[in-house]
Amino acid sequence: MKRRDFIKLLGGTAAAWPLIARAQQMTRMRRIGALMDFSEYDPQSTIGTSAFEHGLEERGWKLGTNLQIKYRWANYPNLLLKFAHELVALAPDVILAVGGSSASALQEVTRTIPVVFMEISDPVNRRLITSMERPGGNFTGLIEFQPGIGRKWLELLKQIAPAVTRVAVIQDPSRFAWRNLLTSIEKAASTSSVKVSPVDARDGVKMERMITTFASSPNGGLMVTPNTFSVLMRDRIIALAARHKLPAIYFNQLFVTDGGLASYAPDTSDQYRRAAGYIDRILKGEKPADMSIQAPTKFEFVINLKAAQTIGLNIPAGVLAVADRVIK
Repeated sequence: MKRRDFIKLLGGTAAAWPLIARAQQMTRMRRIGALMDFSEYDPQSTIGTSAFEHGLEERGWKLGTNLQIKYRWANYPNLLLKFAHELVALAPDVILAVGGSSASALQEVTRTIPVVFMEISDPVNRRLITSMERPGGNFTGLIEFQPGIGRKWLELLKQIAPAVTRVAVIQDPSRFAWRNLLTSIEKAASTSSVKVSPVDARDGVKMERMITTFASSPNGGLMVTPNTFSVLMRDRIIALAARHKLPAIYFNQLFVTDGGLASYAPDTSDQYRRAAGYIDRILKGEKPADMSIQAPTKFEFVINLKAAQTIGLNIPAGVLAVADRVIK
């Protein structure tokens, strides 16, 4: 072989190396762990896992062929650390963490396995990452809300029920993003002549007592902000709102499909599909430290007309017209 032809052949082979490496990545079995901060039997589980697995399939990953996923469902917060240890012991290539508590539990167990988080409001203050642009460690992913979302919730609640002048805000004050969120809500309330009354969700009995007292005065409304306790007690909260005829807006559409009045939240399926995109990039060689954090881009406003009828509320036609989904 002439030297010129040999160099051409060598050059062509070198150019093909990245393609060969990527093909090898896609054919060998890769393993994903997933730590979920809710029950396997929660409706959210089907919505989330279907979108997540479909998002991976769109990118060339097929369960049982080149991909395995091991889920752990922590419907009680005290299970998170136990399940985090179990997943890390399986030595997965990457872990999906749904919820801030899930991510914090994994941080206690591993500083090396890549973790993609979602449904977290403030990963910097949680010390999961160094900055939103350059996470700097083994964590990256999607934030759930930005603090300004509080203004939007109050705005929609006032549009749904214009008579509301007082709002009980169910929250978990131990959440890292709570203070910024409350500030956002209070600023919006001050311009709308609305009084805000925080209600701690961590004690169900105390929460119910506070809501009952709050509802004894007229023109009240309810806002439920992101926290695990409210998710676990959502049937109870929905029942309280109905019993006391409180117009309510929730941070997750599951409350509305279960009988609550209205929600404004990121599209769940879209968030899981985007998380699949992060995991695909990591499996193909990118480092979490260099992958910037993204905010939601697609939101849904959902209204339940049956819930409105239960509390005797007539929702303005203009509000129904802008809703993404109306449950009858």
